[in-house]
Amino acid sequence: MKDTTDTTSRRIVIFDTTLRDGEQSPGASMNLAEKIEVAHALVELGVDVIEAGFPIASPGDFESVSEIAKTVRGSVICGLARCRDADIDRAWEAVQHAEQSRIHVFLATSAIHREYKLKMGKEEIIRRAVAGVRRAAGYCPDIEFSPEDAVRTETDFLCEVVEAAIDAGATTVNIPDTVGYATPAHMNKVISTLRERVPNIDRAVISIHCHNDLGMAVANSLTAVEAGAGQVECTINGLGERAGNCSLEEIVMALRTRKDYYHAHTQVVTRRLVPTSRLVANITGMQVQRNKAIVGRNAFAHEAGIHQDGMLKERTTYEIMLPEDVGFTKTDLVLGKHSGRAALVDRAKALGYTLTPEQLDTVFGQFKVLADKKKEIYDGDIAALIEQEIHTTADQWTLDSYRVVSGTGTVPEVHLELRCGDESFGTEMTCGDGPIDAIFLAIEQLTGISVDCKDFTVHSVTVGKDAQGEVSVQVEHEGQSYRGRGVSTDSVEASARAFLNAINRIVAVTNGGGR
Repeated sequence: MKDTTDTTSRRIVIFDTTLRDGEQSPGASMNLAEKIEVAHALVELGVDVIEAGFPIASPGDFESVSEIAKTVRGSVICGLARCRDADIDRAWEAVQHAEQSRIHVFLATSAIHREYKLKMGKEEIIRRAVAGVRRAAGYCPDIEFSPEDAVRTETDFLCEVVEAAIDAGATTVNIPDTVGYATPAHMNKVISTLRERVPNIDRAVISIHCHNDLGMAVANSLTAVEAGAGQVECTINGLGERAGNCSLEEIVMALRTRKDYYHAHTQVVTRRLVPTSRLVANITGMQVQRNKAIVGRNAFAHEAGIHQDGMLKERTTYEIMLPEDVGFTKTDLVLGKHSGRAALVDRAKALGYTLTPEQLDTVFGQFKVLADKKKEIYDGDIAALIEQEIHTTADQWTLDSYRVVSGTGTVPEVHLELRCGDESFGTEMTCGDGPIDAIFLAIEQLTGISVDCKDFTVHSVTVGKDAQGEVSVQVEHEGQSYRGRGVSTDSVEASARAFLNAINRIVAVTNGGGR
């Protein structure tokens, strides 16, 4: 359900840039299929505008923006461009097939950018900004202009640039805090000044784009809304360059929870926040910290005795939001080894997943195996099984069995059995400096694919000694980065599955590379 609001409440446009600015976060790159999946999830979430990428940046970026524009319906699809003819032409070429298209042009305006990056004077900046907006406006009526590093731009010049961009055809003027420099008081002054001093400001929506370098992206965005901004640019889980961007889930729930103060609302379907957060985390491999506001696993957990006592007497003593409102289920522990398919389907739907019959068959089988290993099945366990199934590539290589003998001061002995199609391959090796390293080396030998492991993380999916371990790996092969993910109550097996998942991604990209 979408938020219900009174007639005095302002509608705030949510501009999601997870697929553009969020993907620029180191290690968060996505392939085409993953970007399209995230785009569809953003539509289900109720996002107004999806910034799908920077089309001229690379052929891959162009392809992803173009495919999203052609296949995703329900949100405005936006492409980013510098104030250069080639950029703008390429952006339009990518977004032209969208149900609703937007071109977002930008040009730096601060003194430090003018002097050291652009080497342009103020007059040249205005001329190029106007020319860029006009060219974009010749393609479509929905044009956004961003004076990059706006909050460090001299006030008089910022007002002059914004006025000229609106006159040229900009329907949204975005004010970026490009380096996360602003404070709430500073941001209030910038937005208020634009509203007071730019004579044509009523012809455009004021937008805000805040980075989180000082941890104030959400606070600055809320201040901008309070000062009159009508659009907030944000990302799922706060992904973005350096310390990230304004977090979509935090800005949306702040406006919803404190609508008495902000008198503003969004069209975001808040019950989709947690499922969308999980999707992005699993695709990018960048997991959400446990105490992350809104979507972290501890966001609605209460351990302190005083808090628990208050919660039992009256929930609102320590909770200002319902966990169900953001997508957590009210009851966590519900399934066991005697549960049937209908119960699993119901729980999957409650967690925000819709499974195909084939996926249900696989997940249900894995669920039964897990139920025999674990006494208690949590929502996190079910979500991990589902995510592993729906985000696994069409595997060429699968794990049949493994055995590792390892100990202090000894070189591990590994026996590994893999399957490739209908063929089985096995090896016995004495190698590595630990059981996981040994498994990885054995997989490389059997598949014929060598990689450099750049990142390896393991964390508990739920709680308890029998909790599933979720392993994420990032490997590099021939200059390209690939991620893999595996889940099991056996952390070594989870590691093997994650490494194989990455190998299968390499095989998929190289059209059958390896054995």
